[in-house]
Amino acid sequence: MLQTFLIAVSVSMDAFAVSIGKGLTVRKLRHLDALKTALWFGGFQALFPLLGYFFASTFASYVTAVDHWIIFALLAFIGGNMIREAFEEDEENAKETAEFDWKHMLPLAVACSIDAFAVGVSFAFMQVHVWSSVITIGITTGAFSAAGLYIGRMFGSRWQKPAQIAGGVVLIIIGLKVLLEHLGVL
Repeated sequence: MLQTFLIAVSVSMDAFAVSIGKGLTVRKLRHLDALKTALWFGGFQALFPLLGYFFASTFASYVTAVDHWIIFALLAFIGGNMIREAFEEDEENAKETAEFDWKHMLPLAVACSIDAFAVGVSFAFMQVHVWSSVITIGITTGAFSAAGLYIGRMFGSRWQKPAQIAGGVVLIIIGLKVLLEHLGVL
């Protein structure tokens, strides 16, 4: 359960960072905007790993001999990508708008959830309860997204980059742990 929660926190960091950016653009933050943001990001972050899990489960029997390498590669790639993106966020945040309608939120929610699809693929090769995992990811992401709006509004972008880097590092460490366990090192 701890591993699932750490994964949930890690994959929610993209949505958290985007939410901070959105929080920077609002003059007055309404509770309804925070709820909309939590539902958009949390919903898609729950949906995409579920889709990834079912996609990978279909092909799991073909790749079980190398599943630990797949998990490691996916999580290391996602983590590394999150760290790289943390250094490119300033330019992205300059384009953020204060709109919370579906035209603005849908592309952001989908973009932030692509990594969660790959995490769902790795779930197919791990011993996790997929339904509790995706619910945990959705709730965690929703909470971090709503909090990100308020943090962005109150403190600016100070915590955006460190949060995204920390999320990437945690994913890489979890991937390395899974790999070392399967290789018998741990």
